[in-house]
Amino acid sequence: MMSIKDFKYWQKGQEFLGVEYPIISGAMTWISNSNLVKAVSNAGGLGVLAGGNMPKDLFCREIQTLQEADIPYAANLITLAPNYQGHLQCAADIGVPIVFYAGSFPRKSEIQMAKQAGAKTICFASTESIANRMIDYGADALVLEGSEAGGHIGYVSTIVLLQQVLFKFPDFPIFVAGGIATGKMIAHLFLMGAYGVQMGTIFAMAEESPAHPKFKERFRKARSREAFATPQYDSALPVVAVRAIRNKGSVEFGKLQLDLLEKLKKGEISRVDAQYEAEAYWAGALRRAVEEGDIDYGSLMAGQSVGLVNEVKPVKQIIEDLTAEAEEEFQNVKNLLK
Repeated sequence: MMSIKDFKYWQKGQEFLGVEYPIISGAMTWISNSNLVKAVSNAGGLGVLAGGNMPKDLFCREIQTLQEADIPYAANLITLAPNYQGHLQCAADIGVPIVFYAGSFPRKSEIQMAKQAGAKTICFASTESIANRMIDYGADALVLEGSEAGGHIGYVSTIVLLQQVLFKFPDFPIFVAGGIATGKMIAHLFLMGAYGVQMGTIFAMAEESPAHPKFKERFRKARSREAFATPQYDSALPVVAVRAIRNKGSVEFGKLQLDLLEKLKKGEISRVDAQYEAEAYWAGALRRAVEEGDIDYGSLMAGQSVGLVNEVKPVKQIIEDLTAEAEEEFQNVKNLLK
């Protein structure tokens, strides 16, 4: 039987990423370290190192470790992070093969900086207008990330983004993220024209994920409806929506927003400082959940696909199961069209 690696639908993504399977492990702060990246890449996918708020020296060491491993890999840079410029310079100096820009819009010059160092550049798009802007800036590829995804998200669902962007740019490298957890869905996204998929929640549950056992167990038991997006209470304090499993920490974040809004009214804090404090809350809460297993007050960032993931497995098994199911679905579709 023809191997899934030989299906023509996968070939564009395989060639662009330089991998066996165009399945990207989404960068998750405190989770996507070099060990998880190596596990994903050795299993045939693309592991992505999460730059997050990592100190520059540590980020450079992690990159060097991956460079020496001689495997396909990428680095995800958060444009709003304090160490972003240092991360970008390090990625350019060491020669990271693929650079993802997340968090906000990178400048055109920042995209060009990575490209001039030999990297392929990938930007996230949560709306049609952002997709157009990133293409104009010179991005080599896009990740369409629907609001079903975990962590910081936009407001448009994956299914709408597919129609607004994927179908509009059939010849541009576009990967899809948000709500994906099965090989069946992967197969149909390729049939729609996607170059590949990005998945986060399923890899947070992997055996090789450094997340605390309590963190993984909470994910295993979670239902899709529990992964909700935090609201913005007032436009005076713009906060990026975060999708996470509801817990006591979610309630505390709501109280924090109200407290910051009151301080803004009284002139006790600037808007920039208030936004920074709101983001700092999530960074600290996420670390407590991942490293200490604080599932009550820590941040349990998860996509709605958490309701489809109910088992902790090795990365190799995750990718084998996904590709086997995708291959079966390709054959089912072929039979339906006879």
